[in-house]
Amino acid sequence: MDRTSQHRIYVERTLAIIKPDALHKSDEIEDVFLKSGFIILQKRRLQMSPEQCSEFYAHQYGKLFFPSLTAFMSSGPIVAMTLARDNAIAHLKSMIGPDNISKARETHPQCLRAKYGTSDLKNALHGSDSFLAAVREIKFMFPNTVIEPFPSRGGTEEYLSKNVNPVLLRGLTELCKEKPLNPCIWLAEWLLKNDPNQPQICDGVTVEDAH
Repeated sequence: MDRTSQHRIYVERTLAIIKPDALHKSDEIEDVFLKSGFIILQKRRLQMSPEQCSEFYAHQYGKLFFPSLTAFMSSGPIVAMTLARDNAIAHLKSMIGPDNISKARETHPQCLRAKYGTSDLKNALHGSDSFLAAVREIKFMFPNTVIEPFPSRGGTEEYLSKNVNPVLLRGLTELCKEKPLNPCIWLAEWLLKNDPNQPQICDGVTVEDAH
């Protein structure tokens, strides 16, 4: 597996929504995402019902702005996107900026809400707040999505230490002794011959001989 494949497997994902008030700027906003290093993995345009909006924003239930929020979010089409890149959740939140438009324009004048939002309610964009929120929101918008758990750094190191490093170290030691003309090919062949998960077959030795 090459580095590009590994990057695609372990890259972080988040959900972005272009709200009804900024829909006319969706192409422009998508271009900003792409230029910031995001990959758009999934995208759909839809219009949610008030009931779907209530379910999506269930964590905001009971707050004074909840009725206005669900009414606004169901008032017109939206664009939902699954975005991916390193540190996607924090990076998107930083790009979008504060919920409060006055604060966004004052303290983060370059953020997307400062540029495209018009009020605290009509603030143009939504981005997932956390890893758990991103998982829930991506599955809400894209029900068939399968999100594999991201491996922790400790778990990855433990796996390599237990399953890869010992045999690789033996192979590299033998490589240094042999000093072949094509070290990569030699190491690949050595690893195939010395795979600890494969049974070893000794030529000319039968089961009877072994006993």
